[in-house]
Amino acid sequence: MRVYLPCTLPALARVLAEGELGSAPLTGYAVTPALVEWYASGDTEELEYVALTDAARASLRMLAADRADGVKAAARRVVVAAEVPDGEVGMGADLEERARVRLAAAVPMARIAAVHVDEEAAVADVEAAIAALPEADLGDEDARFTVDGAEAHELLWYATQEMPDLVG
Repeated sequence: MRVYLPCTLPALARVLAEGELGSAPLTGYAVTPALVEWYASGDTEELEYVALTDAARASLRMLAADRADGVKAAARRVVVAAEVPDGEVGMGADLEERARVRLAAAVPMARIAAVHVDEEAAVADVEAAIAALPEADLGDEDARFTVDGAEAHELLWYATQEMPDLVG
């Protein structure tokens, strides 16, 4: 199963250094039966885009958490696409989390298929979205609009052999 895992550039550097992504449990996003049922008219490519977008939103929150912890990271959302055996993917039943999955183990480099990263042109909008997250979470419509502005940027696709260039 293709799983989209939210990440940041510093976390991607750790993936390269450690040879695996994260410590379990990991939260990712995938085309789940609940997502297929909810988005009945979509084909597989559209459903994968929904899962990728959900992971990009989670990456934005990871960036905000890093900033709160004093970690300086480029304001670029990162999503790692990995092939994970179906048996290692746990799915919830909550419709609000229709694409969310849980992985019980770290993802080794060999399972990483690609990385999706914001282009440099997105940095200002991603910075604004990070700053607006607290107010957006409280229901401020203007702040939500700012957060949604980051989603107007498509993530670029990178092959795994390009990962060192992304973090270097």
